[in-house]
Amino acid sequence: MPSIFTRIIGGEIPCHRLFENELVIAFLDVNPLSPGHALVVPKEEMAELHMLSPESAAALGAAVAHVAGAIMKATGAAAYNILQNNGALAHQEVMHVHFHIIPKYQDGRGLALTWKPCAIDHTAAAELATRVQRQLGA
Repeated sequence: MPSIFTRIIGGEIPCHRLFENELVIAFLDVNPLSPGHALVVPKEEMAELHMLSPESAAALGAAVAHVAGAIMKATGAAAYNILQNNGALAHQEVMHVHFHIIPKYQDGRGLALTWKPCAIDHTAAAELATRVQRQLGA
């Protein structure tokens, strides 16, 4: 079953389109956290970011920056958040890669976060870095 985003890309579901090229589409979120809240979606239907082809990933990154700048100018927002979730445990609801651009306003409208950092274990971090470097072929 195609994702809702694939159906939007295919024109089956209408959207307030902001940007589109051969690899990416951007449109306003239908349940925005603030005015200008947009989604940037690759046309390649993959569930998680690391599954995308290099071409789609590059086009997606370029589009996020391009659309974010336009939203900031158009809305006059004070700042913005970029949000991207991978997997249900990370709060991903639509299993098709997408980035949220969420303008933040002086009155507080926008994304609210709770950040709970902890102290790093340098021994464990060094071991993890080595394992990741091996996966990257370093």
